[in-house]
Amino acid sequence: QVQLVESGGGLVQPGGSLRLSCAASGTILSINFWGWYRQAPGKQRESVANITSGGFTNYADSVKERFTISSDNAKRTVYLQMNSLKPEDTAVYHCNAFDFLGHSYWGQGTQVTVSS
Repeated sequence: QVQLVESGGGLVQPGGSLRLSCAASGTILSINFWGWYRQAPGKQRESVANITSGGFTNYADSVKERFTISSDNAKRTVYLQMNSLKPEDTAVYHCNAFDFLGHSYWGQGTQVTVSS
């Protein structure tokens, strides 16, 4: 059984930083694509950033130049470095992974709260 486990969320003041991690465990084939998504209360889930196995990245306009996604294929882990956090970044952050057969996996999420 495949599991994705996120960590690194918490409470941070505006302007602060957090680093989220998401590790895959279990029998999972090579991961071709990682994505971070977030869902704020009363809002739809939105894509934040993603990265391919080749290292190509994509970001939502709202997080460009503040967030950085990276991955460690050997550790089957993806990271999201979040800097200059704003109250509107408050949400539950989920990671998603696709293997090369197109199977999709989701983590349970980690809460990020940006507040003074």
